[in-house]
Amino acid sequence: MTGGVVFGRIGVEFKDLAADKILADREHAPAIFPSVGLEPPAANSWWPPVIAKDFLKTILPSSTRRWLRGQQLRGERFLRRFKSDANLDSLRRTIPVNPDDYGESRGQCIDRYYIEKFLAEHADDVRGRVLDFADDTYARRFGGSKVVKVDVLHVCEGNPHATIVADLACSEQIPSDTFDCILCTQVLLLIYDVHAAVRTLYRILKPGGVVLVTAPGIQKIDRVDREREGEYWRFTTLSLRRLFEEVFPRDHVEVKACGNVLAAISFLHGFAVEDLRREDLEYCDPDFEVSISLRAVKPKAALTP
Repeated sequence: MTGGVVFGRIGVEFKDLAADKILADREHAPAIFPSVGLEPPAANSWWPPVIAKDFLKTILPSSTRRWLRGQQLRGERFLRRFKSDANLDSLRRTIPVNPDDYGESRGQCIDRYYIEKFLAEHADDVRGRVLDFADDTYARRFGGSKVVKVDVLHVCEGNPHATIVADLACSEQIPSDTFDCILCTQVLLLIYDVHAAVRTLYRILKPGGVVLVTAPGIQKIDRVDREREGEYWRFTTLSLRRLFEEVFPRDHVEVKACGNVLAAISFLHGFAVEDLRREDLEYCDPDFEVSISLRAVKPKAALTP
């Protein structure tokens, strides 16, 4: 059966159903048609398409208008599916293409592309005494000769890179007003008491110091991290902003999200940056916040959090 025949049959069936519905409603509202000076439509006739929409609203009961609108939507959705090149079969799989990692076995992880782009944009902030987490890779890479000293914080004993072993949510042993810059990348999702963690970040920054934060918006669970350290949160630009504005002045907080539906699906499947085109990654759709970044500055005349 050709497409023209299919759509022709749909139109005929829709016409007959609409006529039947109009006649059925006439039984409950017999005075409608004479009141506007029109003869009642016959069962096998079709309501003239030249009648204006507002005029139809005048003569048709609300139940008929709702029914007609429902049929219109059904037809539009059918046509959208019929005409689209995409279909559910192209996504019909319950296991990721690469279930074993975030894409590092194929190349650079998609979220790391956004994280490192953010850090590169704010490399001038990475200077003086810097606090990093887990290791000092980003502090050295983006700070270079501007960095005087790097401390590395880790929550557990046994990390050879760590100079501070502490939970960021309760780190009273770290002196206040210590760091010119803190690189807090992909850390907050592992801390249950994020409010306390942000208060610590504010406290240990020097007045005028900067914290550069990244957090996941769309990301699969890391079962190793969840079992070892805990994995509690995914964020939105709104939630991350409000979290930091509870401590930092509002005009000292900048938030940005990166990602789109293709980047999100690719990241969840374990594809890498090398599997996509640059323009696939650079397009940002605010409905798909894959990676969220935040820059917050402690006022030079520091406030008490």
